[in-house]
Amino acid sequence: MSELTAYADGLTLCTQVLQTAIDAVPEGGRFVLPAGRYLTGSLFLHAHMTFELAEGSVLLGSKELADYPHYYKPGEEYDPEARPSALINAYDADDLTICGTGTIDGQGEIWWEKFWGKPEENRKGGMLGRYPANLRWAVDGDCLRPKNMLLENCHGVTLRDFHSERSATWNIHLRFCSEILVENITIARNTGPSTDGIDLDSCENAVVRGCHISCRDDAICLKAGRDAEGLKLNRPCQNVEVYDCHLTAPSEGITLGSETSGGIRHVHIHDCTFDGASFAFRVKSARTRGGVLEDIHVENLKIRNVREPFSFQLNWFPAFSYCKIPDDYKGPIPKRWLRMCQYVPPEIGLPKLKDVVIENVTAVVDDGYTSERVPLIFALDADPARPMENITFRHMDLSSRTFGAINGIVGMHLDDVTISAGYAEES
Repeated sequence: MSELTAYADGLTLCTQVLQTAIDAVPEGGRFVLPAGRYLTGSLFLHAHMTFELAEGSVLLGSKELADYPHYYKPGEEYDPEARPSALINAYDADDLTICGTGTIDGQGEIWWEKFWGKPEENRKGGMLGRYPANLRWAVDGDCLRPKNMLLENCHGVTLRDFHSERSATWNIHLRFCSEILVENITIARNTGPSTDGIDLDSCENAVVRGCHISCRDDAICLKAGRDAEGLKLNRPCQNVEVYDCHLTAPSEGITLGSETSGGIRHVHIHDCTFDGASFAFRVKSARTRGGVLEDIHVENLKIRNVREPFSFQLNWFPAFSYCKIPDDYKGPIPKRWLRMCQYVPPEIGLPKLKDVVIENVTAVVDDGYTSERVPLIFALDADPARPMENITFRHMDLSSRTFGAINGIVGMHLDDVTISAGYAEES
């Protein structure tokens, strides 16, 4: 692979050179990206291979959308509305390892500005500023931005040791994957919109451990499809363990949802720390998502300077969650909008959260801590027509500025829980 270093200046687009080298890796073989900076568009990995980012190597994402073409298989109809491919992609690629101590750098600033404008516009410019408020739900999909990594329908995936940063949108997205190990990943320098850390989307039998994450949105997120399409597909996210992870500002914690349509179950989250994140353990869904979230066990969390340690919002962010084409809208209507606006009957649209145990948690807010909103301990809200059930908090010492609010719950159990709200210790 030494000939690759001729392209390691970070200025020469070398997508085809890298792809040719990847395609040449035999079954069971290894591709090693040498030290240097490699500017590239979308790369596609294949089954039974290892992709290694050597120490000192940086994979730089191109700033041109044309370098991230939509991937489609032979015989499929090309969809011009489809989202762009990621920087690193793998489809139907079993026995795949991505490892090494190098870096995947999406050079996200240009894409962040595309979404919410330049810094001086205070996140009110870009496409977000041009869309009316009643089309807020459409902006994220219409603003085409490549992820740092997308793995889809892969069985036997190992992601280990590398760094991911400045992603245009989500850093690492695994969809319909199984038998997954993600360990010792560092995700940082993600201050742009929707720069999730690790998203497990309708995945099963996954372990995420030893990761350090700083991003602007969900740090680790379990998803299972959205609304009518997700309910029809009915692919759960299940058998997931997350532990020994450290999440820092501006991350929004470990989250279930908001895409919950296929259900999320058999989840164990433990021995994680949160420092300056907006949330710690979070559940979010909406009245058109549906799905059952159950058998969730969370334990041994250390939470410091987190605005909302426990946030269960089953009517989350209505302007984003509920898709409706305005009656007075006169512009073109993409097919994607029509798919998103499919009707979901209320009897299947209300999500259900049940059988959750959270234990052995400490949470504290320092005197000097500040945030845009008043810190609180509980923000739990479900529709009374489908309340949360059997939610247990035990062995906790929690303190914040306010208690918060609880609504739509049947069977909340508190055992050995000490709460201090609005309390400042005398010096």
